[in-house]
Amino acid sequence: MNIGIICYASMGGSGIVATELAKALADRGHQVHVISADQPFRLGTFHPGLVFHQVNTPSYPLFREPQYVIGLANTVVQVAREQGLDIVHAHYAVPHATAAVLARQVLAASGKGGGPKVVTTLHGTDITVVGADPSYSEIVAFSIDQSDGVTAVSESLRAATCRELAVHRPIDVIPNFLDCRTYTRTPVPDLRRRFADEATSVVMHLSNFRPVKRIDSVVEVFARIAAKMPAVLLLAGDGPEVSTARRVARQLGVSAKVHLLGAQENVLPLLSIADLFLLPSEQESFGLAALEAMACEVPVVASNAGGLPEVIEHGVTGFLHPVGDVDAMAESGMALLRDAGLRARIAGAAVRHVRERFCVDRIVPMYEAHYRHVMA
Repeated sequence: MNIGIICYASMGGSGIVATELAKALADRGHQVHVISADQPFRLGTFHPGLVFHQVNTPSYPLFREPQYVIGLANTVVQVAREQGLDIVHAHYAVPHATAAVLARQVLAASGKGGGPKVVTTLHGTDITVVGADPSYSEIVAFSIDQSDGVTAVSESLRAATCRELAVHRPIDVIPNFLDCRTYTRTPVPDLRRRFADEATSVVMHLSNFRPVKRIDSVVEVFARIAAKMPAVLLLAGDGPEVSTARRVARQLGVSAKVHLLGAQENVLPLLSIADLFLLPSEQESFGLAALEAMACEVPVVASNAGGLPEVIEHGVTGFLHPVGDVDAMAESGMALLRDAGLRARIAGAAVRHVRERFCVDRIVPMYEAHYRHVMA
């Protein structure tokens, strides 16, 4: 098939999944066109069968702000005409599905066929935050219902979409995935020695540092652990809550043990030196960062929220606690760090779980089947 994929270029989970899907589809012989405002975070260098198309949104004095939706829809129309797209796969309901639906209408009105089919994948905040806002809810629901096919990354998100927006279009659940050949633990002794000695545990958090990630809770859980045993905290990522991490670390007296590493395109070396991963988010539609940690044999302590229980089985492949219960999260974290046998058991079960359910070779065919169904 000839597939266009619209995504954000940021380091958030939706952009990462869309980019990895694009590469996997190209590897399976499809022609893929990635459409975004900037080169996506993990797109990397040349990839056979994959072309990047940048959306231009020039500023004019008439407009108060750049017209991204119009520019995006126009780019989709151009790429669809020039490349003969069969599918436009929009990651996020708004503005991407909205622009894709508009582009399809433009192409249909041109009298040269009905245009490509539109598939929309819901990732989380497009429903739980944007979709729940009365300022956007009608357009979000319309964009979903006007799509030819809709997927969500978890059962939790599908239920939230139906509850919040009362959409009529059926929603298939296709979970996020990893290339399990790439995501394996590969010790990097020199890197670990930069942060910790053999007696010091390495705790890690990876995200786009938005308020929903509860960065203050990450530091609070770590401070409780560091008060009882030697430990350092690696914070990988960037976003509006970086200043919160610094402030809370300073207030709790652990600044010297907290390392802010900024945005990292390749997180595998960092995950491979970590002993514990913290994800105390307010809400997670899926929890891709947790999946990456689990694949690298890093036990995860996370919030029992959103789609995380679909990724982590409490006490078997990780530990889940109520949102904001930093004491319980710290206790689980310390238990894992103190007991090598427990840590190995949880890590082993987590790796098996990832490889059985979330590898690219299992999930990408589900997207291909969804595309074929929509095309039919």
